[in-house]
Amino acid sequence: MRVPIPPVPLPDHLVEVAREYDEGRRAPVEPRDAATVILLRPSAHGPAVYYLRRQVSMEFAGGMFVYPGGGVDPRDFDRDVAWDGPSPAEWATRLGCDEEMARALVCAAVRETFEESGVLLAGPHAHEVVADTTGADWEADRAALESRELAMTEFLTRRGLVLRTDLLGAWGAWLTPIFEPKRYRTWFFVALLPEGQRTRDVSSESSEVTWLPAADAVAMAERGEMLMLPPTYLTSLEVAGHGSPAEVVDAAQGRTVQMHMPAIEPLEEGWTLSIPDHLRSVLAGRAGS
Repeated sequence: MRVPIPPVPLPDHLVEVAREYDEGRRAPVEPRDAATVILLRPSAHGPAVYYLRRQVSMEFAGGMFVYPGGGVDPRDFDRDVAWDGPSPAEWATRLGCDEEMARALVCAAVRETFEESGVLLAGPHAHEVVADTTGADWEADRAALESRELAMTEFLTRRGLVLRTDLLGAWGAWLTPIFEPKRYRTWFFVALLPEGQRTRDVSSESSEVTWLPAADAVAMAERGEMLMLPPTYLTSLEVAGHGSPAEVVDAAQGRTVQMHMPAIEPLEEGWTLSIPDHLRSVLAGRAGS
């Protein structure tokens, strides 16, 4: 199966369904809040990104290549979670949400990255990050977090660690279209792979993991060799426009994001789904290259 690259003409029946939702003739599914992290490391061809291929049996985005991430857990809202770096109030401004949600999203981003890649964006204090998470004791904690037997707050407290929220940058926010049967309100973060840490193929939700230069992943998606949802493709394309992982992280500093829900808009004689305004020039540059 080849996933079309935006902008994609929409079939007439889907346009009609979307209009029914817009006009209130159908009730949309309530989206779940989620966080995903674009892990970065250097390569000879620009910033390399860590991708996971979701199990084909997954109800949502089965077989697609995605970044580590997942839904916000109720325990991610814990006000007692050990924290260092920008405050929840600062993150609320960056993410375009309230302070309570901002705290939960940052916690979910760190937790899900550890659960799905073995990378932990935490350390004993503000100037140090965990150097190695490959031991059996770390794996036991990772598995307990993944199964929800262990809460992030308890995990950090027991190990004397704090969330290194300064290691994250805000990048984007996407809401699944109104007509989809399963929907997510997802905030995208960026982060450098911490020195000394290694990614591991540990997630029960993935069938394959890989590090690829973002530019190579984009080209593979365009050739139909790597299946991506439009937000993943467009985000990878934007990341590929930077010369190094450090440039990506620098671009995220002070960046604020707005949630974008793709809606139908004209495309030549038909219709397509909209993309965020700042990505239109990125996509146009790709088309003209």
